[in-house]
Amino acid sequence: MLVAAAVCPCPPLLVPEVAAGAAAELEGLRDACADAVGVLAASRPELLVVVGPAGGTAPGVHPGGAGGSFRGFGVDLGVRLGHGTGGAADRELPASLAVGAWLLERARWDACHVEGLGVDENADAAGCAETGRGLAAREERVALLVMGDGSACRTVKAPGYLDERAAGFDAEAARALGSADLAALGALDPDLARQLKVSGRTPWQVLAGAAEGAGLDGRLLYEDAPYGVGYYVATWA
Repeated sequence: MLVAAAVCPCPPLLVPEVAAGAAAELEGLRDACADAVGVLAASRPELLVVVGPAGGTAPGVHPGGAGGSFRGFGVDLGVRLGHGTGGAADRELPASLAVGAWLLERARWDACHVEGLGVDENADAAGCAETGRGLAAREERVALLVMGDGSACRTVKAPGYLDERAAGFDAEAARALGSADLAALGALDPDLARQLKVSGRTPWQVLAGAAEGAGLDGRLLYEDAPYGVGYYVATWA
């Protein structure tokens, strides 16, 4: 059963070594993410699953101990997903899960076993919800660290340029995440999300499936769009 979840964005810029001279600009976001991870630890889970978009890599499960790095972003920095040893030599973590692993390392996570799940960004809402139900059923106390960004079209300098629909999409996503509105998350439009370059749609819909029947309350800790990309931090507990 799902006992807690934390929602965090997944830009590699969250890692100070990657952000370099711009690192200070996201310090407030890092602090909010640290607070969200703290909520996960306080829930005393038996299993933590880090869920994020698979990006250009094959989606699927990444066992505890799987490794990732930020070398593709010009930084020789590696991370590992928890303290497990199985699968450490398997395929590298997608960027979203590498950022999640970095957040856990920063928090010195040792509360429970950790695994990762890279989600196909083209998966439909029903499939995501079913995946979430399966995660929640794995242990009596399951927590999720859900990585994903909102639209990348909030300004003319955003990665996807300015799209007038982006602000409305992001506002609804932030409201749903902050209030643990499962129906609203499940109803997010896959086609519109794709057009707005939203990486968080499928991980959020996995969360919505996992939280069915759990009775969790949501709280929005952070909402902003630096660099024209929607970033949110929320906790469900």
